[in-house]
Amino acid sequence: MWLGTTAIAIFPRSSPELGAGILLASGAAVVAISMAAYVGAGLIREDLRAQRALALGLLIAGLINAAIGLLQYYGLAEPFAPWITEPGIGQAYGSLRQRNQFATLLSMALIAALWLHAGCRGVWRRRLLMSASGLLTVGLAASVSRTGLLQMLLIVGLAAFMARRERRAAKGANGDSGFSLPAPLALLALIPLYFAASWLLPLLVGGEVQQMFGRLRQGALAGESRLNLWSNVLTLIAQRPWLGWGWGELSYAHYGTLYAGPRFPVILDNAHNLPLHLAVELGIPAALLICGGFVWMVIAARPWAERSPTRLMAWGLLGVILLHSLLEYPLWYGPFQLVFGVCLGMLWPRTRGRGNELPQLPVRNRGFAAFVGGRKWLTLAAVTLLGCLGYAAWDYTRISQIYLPRSERLSGYQDDTLAKLQGSWLFASQVKFAELTLTDVTPANAERMYEMARSTVHFSPEPHVVIKLIESAQLSGRPDEARAEIERFRNAYPAAYELWLKGER
Repeated sequence: MWLGTTAIAIFPRSSPELGAGILLASGAAVVAISMAAYVGAGLIREDLRAQRALALGLLIAGLINAAIGLLQYYGLAEPFAPWITEPGIGQAYGSLRQRNQFATLLSMALIAALWLHAGCRGVWRRRLLMSASGLLTVGLAASVSRTGLLQMLLIVGLAAFMARRERRAAKGANGDSGFSLPAPLALLALIPLYFAASWLLPLLVGGEVQQMFGRLRQGALAGESRLNLWSNVLTLIAQRPWLGWGWGELSYAHYGTLYAGPRFPVILDNAHNLPLHLAVELGIPAALLICGGFVWMVIAARPWAERSPTRLMAWGLLGVILLHSLLEYPLWYGPFQLVFGVCLGMLWPRTRGRGNELPQLPVRNRGFAAFVGGRKWLTLAAVTLLGCLGYAAWDYTRISQIYLPRSERLSGYQDDTLAKLQGSWLFASQVKFAELTLTDVTPANAERMYEMARSTVHFSPEPHVVIKLIESAQLSGRPDEARAEIERFRNAYPAAYELWLKGER
């Protein structure tokens, strides 16, 4: 019901200028999260092999990315191209191409390592898991992500608190060795390890690189702070508080608004805070309904009373994603959407039961595969989803040809490329963007280019799109609109505006 309410709030507010692509993408995200929630409900009901597979998957993904991140940090990733990108010495983001997402993955892997520790009784296995936690911590330090630092402090702090509570309970019951979590001091030792790595990693590079201590001391670049961004978003919310600007319209709203105070200087297509983003694009009532519904579900699930290791892992994973969502937009990316959905299903109040068992207990013979096999419609849904994914991959490959050099295009798309890309459902806006930017404005096509530019500026209001809009408005006999657009252009992109006046852009 909550996901359905979210979809109902989004679909009527989708901008017609952006086409069906954004509507299909949003619908696909809601459907994927819903399917992942059913998988999560199955994980918590079924035997522990499936739950262990989830934790191992997250841990392995985190460790691989931590290793990739360290290779990137020291400029050693180039021999592994194109499988590993080379961002430059002193930068690390693994395979996620953005350091905060990289940090969130490592934080989720750290939570998974703690859950696996709870189900492991061998001393060497537990030491191996603690060593893995150390590598993840070093990877977090290499990310130079303040979001990652906050996530790590919360995970370690809460885990140390639970470990201390566990030991006090065992002492009161005259118990001794059946502890699930590492010793509190061992957990807290990850914090000095993080800061030691933050100090040592840049020294070993041997050059000037960004450091966590510098980021904490200096903050964001001039004008690019979260506070400046959120101030602009609050101004936009105040202008349209009830119905918002429309789903996907934040970038256009930001471009076209003349703020009384400082302006966030780059294209703003997300509020970098989920409640604020919902409010600015859907309106305050819809944001309150969606966020209030989620808060109600959390309160009903009573996480403060939770003792199940598996459900605590799910709460931790969900918490990491939600914390990141208050500072950025991880739920705009498929991997985090799927983990979010799995956690919703695992924490569904009606799915209590086997999640309260410790992960080392014996498992039943009927595994998760039997759960899926017993429900044929789930298999049908999975096949349908794979079919949709295959279509999206084919259409993306086709549309992306126009953005490649001619020599790198598929043989059938090297000539007359643009004409062969018409009719895309998912990427119509990208095709229109390419056509607009590749076509010169002339008196003969000014009217058509004006209509195309008016639509495309909602998709991506970047300088060369705005220039096409100004030129086509001037040549199609709309001088007032051209003057208004020039004023917005001067306000939003002063450097690009000066270059345009000089004829250099």
